[in-house]
Amino acid sequence: MNEQPLFRRLKDYSYTQLEVLAGEIRDTITRVVSSNTGHLASNLGTVELTIALYRVFDPDEDIIIWDTGHQAYTHKLLTGRFGSFGSLRKKGGISGFLNRKESPYDFFGAGHVGTALPAAMGIEQAENIFRNAKNIVVVAGDGALTSGLALEALNQMKDIGSKIKVVVNDNGMSIGKNVGSLSSSLAELRLNPVYREMKGDLKNALETMRLGSLEQFLSKIKSGLKASILGGNIFEDMGLNYVGPVKGHDFQELEAVFSAVKQLPEPFFVHIVTKKGKGLEYAESNPTRFHSVSRIDPENGEKISRNGELTYSEVFGNVLTELAKKDPSISAITAAMPDGTGLAGFAAKHTARFFDLGITEQLCTTFASGMAAAGTKPVFAVYSTFLQRALDQLIHDVALQDLPVLFAIDRAGIVGQDGATHNGIFDISFLSMIPNMQILAPSSLKELANMIFTLFTEKWMDHPTAIRYPRETELQNIDDIVSNLRKMDPFKWEKVIDGKETAILATGSMVSRSREAALLNGCALFNCRSIKPLDKAALGKIFADYDLIVTVEEGIMSGGFGSNVALEASRQNYNGRIDIIAIEDRFSSHGTREEVLNELGLDARGIENRISKLRGEKNASNYRIR
Repeated sequence: MNEQPLFRRLKDYSYTQLEVLAGEIRDTITRVVSSNTGHLASNLGTVELTIALYRVFDPDEDIIIWDTGHQAYTHKLLTGRFGSFGSLRKKGGISGFLNRKESPYDFFGAGHVGTALPAAMGIEQAENIFRNAKNIVVVAGDGALTSGLALEALNQMKDIGSKIKVVVNDNGMSIGKNVGSLSSSLAELRLNPVYREMKGDLKNALETMRLGSLEQFLSKIKSGLKASILGGNIFEDMGLNYVGPVKGHDFQELEAVFSAVKQLPEPFFVHIVTKKGKGLEYAESNPTRFHSVSRIDPENGEKISRNGELTYSEVFGNVLTELAKKDPSISAITAAMPDGTGLAGFAAKHTARFFDLGITEQLCTTFASGMAAAGTKPVFAVYSTFLQRALDQLIHDVALQDLPVLFAIDRAGIVGQDGATHNGIFDISFLSMIPNMQILAPSSLKELANMIFTLFTEKWMDHPTAIRYPRETELQNIDDIVSNLRKMDPFKWEKVIDGKETAILATGSMVSRSREAALLNGCALFNCRSIKPLDKAALGKIFADYDLIVTVEEGIMSGGFGSNVALEASRQNYNGRIDIIAIEDRFSSHGTREEVLNELGLDARGIENRISKLRGEKNASNYRIR
């Protein structure tokens, strides 16, 4: 990095200058995110917290671990990326999350919530082995504390003698409003009047900077809290010194607390209360809507018009909500993402059958299996990248017992600007290997709607089933889709275009992108909407009729749809040639969805070029995979 990190000059700033800097940072974040998309409200809430933290803890000497990137844009701006911040989430630009390859100050990469605490514990023990005396600070949102991974780490800190300082940014929300008993406990602490009496003691301790004064201050905080909250609080019970709640937009109070906890070689839980969307009126008033934004007008927050385009999430949520009116056994489950997965409407209309269990994909999966065992029809709506976190539960709790849970897998494939941590490219592979699991991939919004309609009205599933769909839009009217639902056979393939010699077997979003290749090259095109089970009747006829088969999927090649077609071809002694168009053994960076698909050769032009080349090759071997 050529740019000198701004945090090195922070100690020279007066508090008045810090206020000006905070305003400049907010303006920069708002301007760039409004244009580039990204996480807005959550980052606006941590400006003062980050500045104060970096006035006390030195990123050149100390290790600061950020949980996800939802609150780390100020961190990026202070650590040498002010000049490049305009490239945020653009192809070739800086990431919207923490990325070790991007900066030495991104000490541990993160895109999924809950990883910072366990990673910091491992880092701390490694530093101990090397006899490095460094302060280790974790900055986590309160939503991260609903994650089992984070709670497991908190539970172990005392036993391993950890001295980590855990700074919790409490804005009462993750993406939406936080849920669960721990969230309620934080809310009670937030409202506790005792901490106000401690500020004088803290100020006196800091002025004298005597260790005994600090220890007395901490002791008074703990005894005061235990007197006011029955049984103390959960964080003290885990062996951490609790400090807070602290005003998250008050530089002097933040700096005082950080200075105090830095002096003591003990583990701390520093509870900081912030306002999500701070400094931007429309983001403050609607922090859920402005947590993550597409392109908006920075002046008023109005979304740049999509011209009537519908998302797969919206169609899924609307159809499920309508079906649930007639079927009281339908229930919906989310891991803290009711809006992102399209379930906000279901939550409003079928409150008793809607379950937001926080950032707990493992819990949600087993919870759904329990509901299925008891006879209901549970639907767990989850982004593909987050379902990865529940692989054991998918195998052990759902598939092994062959329980009919429906997994609505959103953001399957390339998501675009969120990048490698959020691309959903592995679900076909890891779901395909699980016995009893069925995988469907609609090629359009209408097909998604009809799939869901058929599964709930024709015959409820005998096996666990996943429907994977991309982060895409179509020019459709939701009322037209919902009012024209049709039954179909989701497990049968459909020939979309007739042709000779070559058959293109495409799944989901790749069907529309393969049309041009099929038409220009005289190929047959099949909509292979059932990835597992394969439509073996259709496949047997394809083996008999075509010398060249090209499979196209928006997923990793290894263990994917094409691999399974090739395996079946071997079993049936197919003598033709099979070529697999899929994502090679790699992680894909960020950029717009179309830019990344183009880079991977999965856009219409890339598929057409590949098939034209295959058709033009001479003397190809009878059977090979490329």
